[in-house]
Amino acid sequence: MSSVPKYVSRIARLPEVFAHLAASPEGLALPDLAAEFGTTVAELREDLLAFYTADVGGVWGLSRPEVLEFLGPDGSTEDPGTADVVRLVSESPIDLGVEYVDAGELGRVHAAARALLDIEPDNTELAEALDVLARTMFGDAAPDDAADAPQVAAWNRLLPHLRRAQDEARAVRIVYSRAWEPGVSEREIEPYRLVQTRRGWEVDAGPVDEQGRIRTFLLSNIRSVEVLDRTFVTPDDLADHLARQRATTRVRVLLPQQSRWVADFYAEQVTFVEDDERDVVVDLDLLPPVEERVGRLLVTAGPSATVLDPPELDTAGVVLAEELLMHHSG
Repeated sequence: MSSVPKYVSRIARLPEVFAHLAASPEGLALPDLAAEFGTTVAELREDLLAFYTADVGGVWGLSRPEVLEFLGPDGSTEDPGTADVVRLVSESPIDLGVEYVDAGELGRVHAAARALLDIEPDNTELAEALDVLARTMFGDAAPDDAADAPQVAAWNRLLPHLRRAQDEARAVRIVYSRAWEPGVSEREIEPYRLVQTRRGWEVDAGPVDEQGRIRTFLLSNIRSVEVLDRTFVTPDDLADHLARQRATTRVRVLLPQQSRWVADFYAEQVTFVEDDERDVVVDLDLLPPVEERVGRLLVTAGPSATVLDPPELDTAGVVLAEELLMHHSG
């Protein structure tokens, strides 16, 4: 197994690839684009086609709209498998969600698929899909001498830089895929604390804004880190800022038994209230933004998931589903 999951570096570079294409309205030659990113034409073509032909619908039946065009030397449309030129059709390809795809999520899919395969050992289609997923994550086998090398998850590759910046009280410039809004942003942050949660590593960071708030950034969503020369002074009331930033809201939810894992994914703490063969009722302690988290939880858990308290949050899943439908129907 490769020491660095192959999927991470490949999917992480797609926003930069789209940025290059956006700057060239007439399109770019695939050999030139591949050379710019130190990869092969075949691999880059595979990544582009894999993302833009992926079904994102599941029960919703949604597909990504066409945003790429593959052209021949004369500018006419050509088979994507042989075309030499690729061009953007959409002005906002990144809004389709590639910045939210990370290897941690892929790993959870892999784990869930393995668990299902244990229950359905004769499911050959699932077994084949699991094999493809594993190859996507890890690529070819690692060299023999890699087995004894220190293993650092690729989605945590930036952690040492942030730790050094925190220890030295130095600001960092990050490129960040926003978790609750579309798009990628660049900003300077002051890393006050690194903490490991159910979602992986996160950084609570300043500077403190005009409302007296700090921000939390998911390490899996940070694309790049540059440690700056500028230093910062940790606020005297940092403990109060951290407490406010990590304050949770209690939400009671009914989930089908097959979706009880969703509670662990979205909540900071899960308390079981009722548990039977069909459903489970749980109290979830959720970080803000609460409505957005509840919406994603309900959509992920399926149509029978219900918010019991506070009842006004039970429509959050419907609102999110409508937004997804409008977004992907283009």
